[in-house]
Amino acid sequence: MIVGVGEAMVEFAPAGAGLYARAFAGDALNTLWYLARLGAPARFLTRVGADALSDGFVAFLQESGIDASVVSRDAERTMGLYLIELDGAERRFLYWRDSSAARRLADDPERLDAGLAGATLVHVTGITLAIVGAEGRRNLVAALERARKKGAKVSFDPNLRRRLWPDEAAAREAQTAFYAVTDIALPSFDDEAALWGDATPQATAARLAALGVSEIVVKNGAGAAHVHGGGEVEARGVEARDTTGAGDSFNAGYLAARLAGHTRLDACGFAHRLAGEVVRWPGALAPAATVEAMAAGFTR
Repeated sequence: MIVGVGEAMVEFAPAGAGLYARAFAGDALNTLWYLARLGAPARFLTRVGADALSDGFVAFLQESGIDASVVSRDAERTMGLYLIELDGAERRFLYWRDSSAARRLADDPERLDAGLAGATLVHVTGITLAIVGAEGRRNLVAALERARKKGAKVSFDPNLRRRLWPDEAAAREAQTAFYAVTDIALPSFDDEAALWGDATPQATAARLAALGVSEIVVKNGAGAAHVHGGGEVEARGVEARDTTGAGDSFNAGYLAARLAGHTRLDACGFAHRLAGEVVRWPGALAPAATVEAMAAGFTR
């Protein structure tokens, strides 16, 4: 069982003629959704409201084949919201998340343990670390330490959203602490260069390896991804419509292929192909049938 830990949000993506299409998304959720489409059993550990919008989200998880049994409810809060603005294929996000129930998803250690029970892989992101606060991060790290002792591995995409942190020092401290429970790191080079001053993807990988992370892939947008200890894997040129969800789907493609027994380099190649297909569609989630067709004969 793969468990994603993070925030689900209501997404409004441009649909043309000044209209927006509503969906549900969020970085950890996006990766989990793609993993489910690629045939992996998936569970989402999050917290939402007790309103009709949150009911709709839980129904969305169930319809997507994602286990929603550990989604907790908060009568005082609801779901966060974001709106996508596009400049060509590049996107900018506007957020409304102060009242997000997911900010409390790591408040209860017992709930975390229940949500992680039976996990073979747990996927967490830097956004998750940012929204749960200092106490939530301590609870989450402790829960992941317990899960790893039971055989789970942890994948981490540090996905930096600078506005979610009080300052860069806080983000660096939180990331460094989290790498102590990370088995697979999936950073994006532009984030690492901005936060840490890394000059190259290779420098990012070397820094994380020195922290004890055993498996590292540094994404580099449309450029070559760096597989630590393995080399570079080029991305195919595609005509992008919307880059939302590109990194999240790359994570899913890589993790699914690795779980299916493929090498790091082959997994990275599949991840590039999946992300290249995803950016051809608006919003974070490509059509399910398209993703499932790509998985046939590769990940299973």
